[in-house]
Amino acid sequence: MFFSRKKHAPRSPAPAGDTPAPAANDSDTADTGSGAVALATFAAGCFWGVQESFDSLAGVVSTEVGYTGGTLDHPTYEDVCEGGTGHAEAVRVSYDPEQISYRTLLRHFLSIHDPTQFNRQGPDVGHQYRSAIFHHSDEQRELAQGILELEQKSGRHKRPVVTEVAAAGQWWRAEKYHQNYFAARGMAK
Repeated sequence: MFFSRKKHAPRSPAPAGDTPAPAANDSDTADTGSGAVALATFAAGCFWGVQESFDSLAGVVSTEVGYTGGTLDHPTYEDVCEGGTGHAEAVRVSYDPEQISYRTLLRHFLSIHDPTQFNRQGPDVGHQYRSAIFHHSDEQRELAQGILELEQKSGRHKRPVVTEVAAAGQWWRAEKYHQNYFAARGMAK
């Protein structure tokens, strides 16, 4: 499944005070009262469809869209789209590892986009739309590298897999109007 919904700049400016902020909890796990929830972070083009896709998986507790992998503090959507920040549009997935494995999340990630497209997905072009896995532990890094190696050897792609694997850095939550974009507009599948 590849996302074909083209993203355009917002039709109206973001509400005042709706600028990205660092996440309150940037640790690898969070206690939800019923047990630990692990984090996974993926970039696969426009974050709207990626978020919707991960939200549909059993074992995913929550998702949020944001910016990561760059150098600018408190980036806005406009900053990221203009380029030069190094940030990718990404989805941070909180999941219950008792219900869904990181390996399953990786496979899902590879199934929803083209990991051979460099700095783009479909009509969305730019470094912010790159394919990337931002790992939260050495174990995640090793699993990601192994899955990507298998994907490259699978013969499913005519071009090389170009998905970046990098350590999860500072997470900047995207503006409110980007969160659950399709569901908030009655456009969810």
